[in-house]
Amino acid sequence: MSRWKALPGELDPRVRQLVVRLRRLKDHSGLSLRQLAAKTGYSPSSWERYLGGRSLPPREAVEAMARIGGDDPTRLLALHEVAAEAWGEGRAGTSAPESPEASAATGSTAAAHTVEAAGADDTGPYNLSAPNEETRHGRSLRVALVAGAVALVLAVSSAVLLAVRLTDGDSRASATPLGSATSSVSPSASPSGPRTYACEVERIDGRWYAGNSRTRDAVLAEGLAGPEVAEAQCLLRRAGFAPGVVDGIFGPHTKSAVEQLQKRAGLVVDGIIGRHTWGALRR
Repeated sequence: MSRWKALPGELDPRVRQLVVRLRRLKDHSGLSLRQLAAKTGYSPSSWERYLGGRSLPPREAVEAMARIGGDDPTRLLALHEVAAEAWGEGRAGTSAPESPEASAATGSTAAAHTVEAAGADDTGPYNLSAPNEETRHGRSLRVALVAGAVALVLAVSSAVLLAVRLTDGDSRASATPLGSATSSVSPSASPSGPRTYACEVERIDGRWYAGNSRTRDAVLAEGLAGPEVAEAQCLLRRAGFAPGVVDGIFGPHTKSAVEQLQKRAGLVVDGIIGRHTWGALRR
């Protein structure tokens, strides 16, 4: 398992959730950054920024990672859509996610040095020859077309999201903090005060369940809420780690308990519950 550097502390939880999922898919694939670049068309330096939380990966890169890692593209793209919205809110004025053309261009110099060191048998997706005038014009046209297509997709996505939000009505109260129909986490707060959950822990088919959710792969991070969070809190308490009140809200106490569990189980200590942490909770 890769030993990843800690993500930036100021990173929005919604962006952090996407980056953590991409890191796990890369670990599952067993590919190096250079091999990942060869399969996706995005340079190794671009993937280093995406997986380090310093740059938001484009939609096409996320979809390619889902195919490589054997994950559900629909769920991963939903996480990306929410992460893109959070990225825009938190970093207004920054440049848009780079396209495959731009990504390959930024990594061409580094790729040239790598190929030169590896020898003539090395191959890759990069064109290392100096571009002539016609090539430069062709590349400019392709970049313009890609930028136009991205702008159109973003406009259509925004219109769809606006329509969904306008027609949601009262159902928005049960929507997840991610705003995604594919996420299984729902907020538990109500006007009358925080909701509390019961912990009816029992062992079924060799796994522990607390009666609030049977999920084994929902991604939970600080700031989220719902029955899945309550399920994790009950199981953390069963394992001997204090998550605070079992209220279905992923707060600092719950995060601290998750980190203690991950440390004991030999997992990546990031305070985020994913497939591996669920496995440790239900064992």
